[in-house]
Amino acid sequence: MLDILSESWSFLAPFIVAAIILFGRARRRRASERVVPARDRDESSPAHDLSSLLQACRGVLIGLGLITAMLNVLYLSGSFFMLEVYDRVVPSRSVPTLVGLAALVGALYVFQAFLDILRGRILVRIGEWLDRAFSARVYDIVARWPLRARTSGDGLQPVRDLDQVRSYLSGLGPTALFDLPWIPFYLAICFLFHWLLGLTALIGSLVLVAMTFLTDRLTRARTREASGQIAQRNALAEASRRNAEVLQAMGMRGRLAARWADANDSYIATQRRAADIAGGFGSVSKVLRLVLQSAVLGVGGYLVIIQEATAGIIIAGAILTSRALAPVEIAIAHWKSLIAARQSWKRLQQHWAQLPAEEDKTPLPPPRKALAVEAVFVVPPGEQTAVVQDASFALQPGQGLGMVGPSGSGKSSLVRAIVGVWVAARGKVRLDGAALDQWSSEALGRHIGYLPQDVELFAGTVAQNINRFEPAPDAGAMIAAARAAGVHEMVLRLPKGYDTPIGEAGTALSAGQRQRIALARALYRDPFLVVLDEPNSNLDAEGDQALTQAIESVRARGGIVIVVAHRTSALAAVDQLLVMGEGRVQAFGPKHALLARMAQPRPAVPLKIVPEGARS
Repeated sequence: MLDILSESWSFLAPFIVAAIILFGRARRRRASERVVPARDRDESSPAHDLSSLLQACRGVLIGLGLITAMLNVLYLSGSFFMLEVYDRVVPSRSVPTLVGLAALVGALYVFQAFLDILRGRILVRIGEWLDRAFSARVYDIVARWPLRARTSGDGLQPVRDLDQVRSYLSGLGPTALFDLPWIPFYLAICFLFHWLLGLTALIGSLVLVAMTFLTDRLTRARTREASGQIAQRNALAEASRRNAEVLQAMGMRGRLAARWADANDSYIATQRRAADIAGGFGSVSKVLRLVLQSAVLGVGGYLVIIQEATAGIIIAGAILTSRALAPVEIAIAHWKSLIAARQSWKRLQQHWAQLPAEEDKTPLPPPRKALAVEAVFVVPPGEQTAVVQDASFALQPGQGLGMVGPSGSGKSSLVRAIVGVWVAARGKVRLDGAALDQWSSEALGRHIGYLPQDVELFAGTVAQNINRFEPAPDAGAMIAAARAAGVHEMVLRLPKGYDTPIGEAGTALSAGQRQRIALARALYRDPFLVVLDEPNSNLDAEGDQALTQAIESVRARGGIVIVVAHRTSALAAVDQLLVMGEGRVQAFGPKHALLARMAQPRPAVPLKIVPEGARS
């Protein structure tokens, strides 16, 4: 018995040592990642395709393969224990042999539990690694996608896709995939017991594998359809949350609730059909596994009757067959999650292909000289028709431009192209001669202050919103921006001053307060170019005066200001005027000259007197 224990340990030791080394390396890697700050790590992640992903974690996958190999060898412990008990212990009635075998199999079960836990933890950490490697890229897609294409459905779908992939990798599904290649190993042992036992197990395995492929074929389309429907449902729910005041005030909540219920019912119906298929095949696979196990027992009993097998082979063969088919059953049970994860990964790859990561750009000196707009055509994301055509003008330091025109004339679209929010379809926007695409978005953002037409603040404090959530903000620059926007005194009157939380989208503030804090954010650190899109739409007389002073201060320090306005009070501090109409620049020049020209009365059209007899 000691010889048996010694030989077993010598066989197990290399695998156990390899598993311990792998686990130790993983722990040291995690410890080093905790020491290095996230912003200081090498953010170069593997290319966003499956082959590069597998290449990046090749060592871990090899370790998982070794652990899986050891586990599948250890899974034989119960079968051979039963074989030895029935064929050796029972006939010999040897208690020492039974005790020795029990001690050996007990030790093997302990090692099996250890390796199984280790494999599960490694899979969880692979999911975490995937999330850390790609979460920043996924956030980049969420933040940039609305600026490049028309958004439809759930805008947070890429985040949910990454969560789906990580969740699958951290569950039992991958363990079944690792165990599937070991099915022939168990079948070969069954054939070694007797060819009839092996043939029975082989037929059952082929039936279950066929059911696996059939499950994949029948659930793939429905899972894809369910993903699209849940995106539409979530998008409607998010829109209702954002517009809760409108729904309440105008009695629209019931109608939107009916639309949401229809979308939800469609999703539930599709989900139910997919679940019915996967659950049905899962239940059938369980029954077939029991049937096959009974069939193996029956065949084993027949072989014992004709004296071609022992009683131990009956039990061992049944256990081996059950173990051989367990990965197939687990794979079928988790096939729905596998399909969802595979489709999520495919969608992420499509997003990565359509929206490549920004390349590193050569740092350029801060702009100080000029802004030039050269024959710019602007096409909104997802559209085909240009809303701004052949817009050209230039501004020098210290100049302020007022942009006017009727609604829909292209003013907001043009300023979005000027600040780089939308990419110009044709033409160039240049700062000191360098086109905007020669700057990285982070570098360009330091030199641009932008107040959009629809003001959005972020959940956080007033200070964080003004200093643009910088990790190391300049308190002096923040207070200077607040003073320039005329909000310093207003902020001090808030419950906690600059440390006052403003809630999601700044709901704790009035519309005018949000607009003035957003103006301070645009002026933070004295950007060279400041673009204000209808900055006085929610301002009172005091706010208008503060806005005029802010524009004058930007011009006085040598910056350039562009103001889009419908109210003339916002144009008091500008010296240039640009008139938009039907997507084109109708006029551009000094403000006073253009206003005087526009104020001139048009010549009266002489009345034509028609004789009464000529009337029809």
